[in-house]
Amino acid sequence: MSRLRDYLSLVKFEHSVFALPFVLSAAFIHAWGLPTAWQLGWMVVAAVSVRTAAMAFNRVTDREMDALNPRTQGRELPAGRVRLGSAWALTLLSSALFVLAAGMLNRLCFVLSFPALVVLLGYSYTKRFTAWCHVALGLSLGIAPMGAWLAVKPTFDYPPMVLSLAVICWVAGFDIIYALIDEDFDRAHGIHSAVVALGRRGALQVSSALHAAFLVLVVLFGWLTGMGALYYAAGGIVGVVVVVEHAIVSPDDLSRVNAAFFTANGIASLLILAGVCLEVFL
Repeated sequence: MSRLRDYLSLVKFEHSVFALPFVLSAAFIHAWGLPTAWQLGWMVVAAVSVRTAAMAFNRVTDREMDALNPRTQGRELPAGRVRLGSAWALTLLSSALFVLAAGMLNRLCFVLSFPALVVLLGYSYTKRFTAWCHVALGLSLGIAPMGAWLAVKPTFDYPPMVLSLAVICWVAGFDIIYALIDEDFDRAHGIHSAVVALGRRGALQVSSALHAAFLVLVVLFGWLTGMGALYYAAGGIVGVVVVVEHAIVSPDDLSRVNAAFFTANGIASLLILAGVCLEVFL
């Protein structure tokens, strides 16, 4: 059990709450109800496995920086609780499981699983050369709703594109907030971020703009898919959560960054799913 906890902690398994609700939202709307058990099961396997692969790979590529950063020195690889070879094995096995799951859904998903892996694994290197790394992370999660839509029926439509763009803006916005706590370390070691490029105040302004765009896109997605009052009520609460997220973090007070990063955003994603479920199933 101790070893299992180390592996779950390595990939931050609890952070699956960020992308999975958007995967299910897209699937439920496209199927207008529950997809088949086959589709739903393999979608969840695909979403969890590819995220596990991306996080394990990120920990592998960042292990030397993590060992230098006081905030991350206790992570599993720098602390020696997980071996490097084991982390590589987890990355490869999870990647293979993702490709298998995509293939079990349909041929198009199988073909697109390979560029999707490139995007998700490639994100880990972006902080080494661009302050747009937050958008790269957003793209990594943002392709998930499109993937779920194609898994139900392999058709390219506007609604999942809008939802994917919303997720990109949402993730990039909260990742900028999280980058605030590593500003000094990033500057000292040549790591790129919006905070390093723009300063705390400028980075928070960009984050606010991204989250404003996210809320607009959530409304647009609801309009395109014929959502009703229950969805928009949930979206309104999401708007309140986003406002609170930005209210509790300031350039001079970073004490509640973790609350803004995990708690607020976990609630926001679940609220979107709740709104979709209320509309689709009621």
